[in-house]
Amino acid sequence: MSGHSKWKTIKHKKGAADAKRGQLFTKLARDITIAVKKGSGTDPGMNFHLRLAIDKAKENNMPSENIDRAVKRGSGESGDTEQLEEVLYEGYSPGGAAIMLQAVTSNRNRTASEVRATFSKSGASLGEVGCVSWNFESKGVITLEAAFEQAEEIALIAIDAGADDVKIDSALVEIHTSPYELSKVQKQLEEQSVPISTAEISMIAKSHIELDSKSAQQTLKLLDALEDLDDAQKVYTNADFPDEVLEKYESLE
Repeated sequence: MSGHSKWKTIKHKKGAADAKRGQLFTKLARDITIAVKKGSGTDPGMNFHLRLAIDKAKENNMPSENIDRAVKRGSGESGDTEQLEEVLYEGYSPGGAAIMLQAVTSNRNRTASEVRATFSKSGASLGEVGCVSWNFESKGVITLEAAFEQAEEIALIAIDAGADDVKIDSALVEIHTSPYELSKVQKQLEEQSVPISTAEISMIAKSHIELDSKSAQQTLKLLDALEDLDDAQKVYTNADFPDEVLEKYESLE
């Protein structure tokens, strides 16, 4: 498995422990609010993006009252006048790997300034809209943990249900689907009593760039710094990291 996929595996294993709980809940609430705004109402059964956002919030033990408040904010029932909008930032890491940052903000100028400063401090460069997004495609991504023997069986179930690809690395299974097939594949796995860790719409790189050790270390620090920004929701890259750099990264608390 490539150094890119191993990075995603490490991020999955470290999970929410790397994020401050309050900050995490804020990001999850924004996901819910935006899903209501751009979807088909407040019913998770009719709004696929909302269902995914609520499922993710529940997986991270977000209180139900927080979830309800975020839904009402998206529908306008809360009376909150602050307007949230999605913004996409694109740029290049040290070494030239592509980076995309999805943010949700009530103040574009503030967020742009913070993102630009974070790129600059890391020796990276913020680019124009469209400079790297052409190299990414929207995919449904399901992750779960399973022993290798079980993983092969799960992969067959996923492929039969309509998955495009299945990657197995140690105990982690990553299933890729089209965005429209995600719900179908997820439902089929659940019906087979397969325990799913996460299910979400993500941006997957079509090609990757191998980084040397120095650039890889700088890029990993940049990705963490971007994810720590208050307005950041998701960060994507096509960087391929050397194993020795990832091993050191994984050992960090």
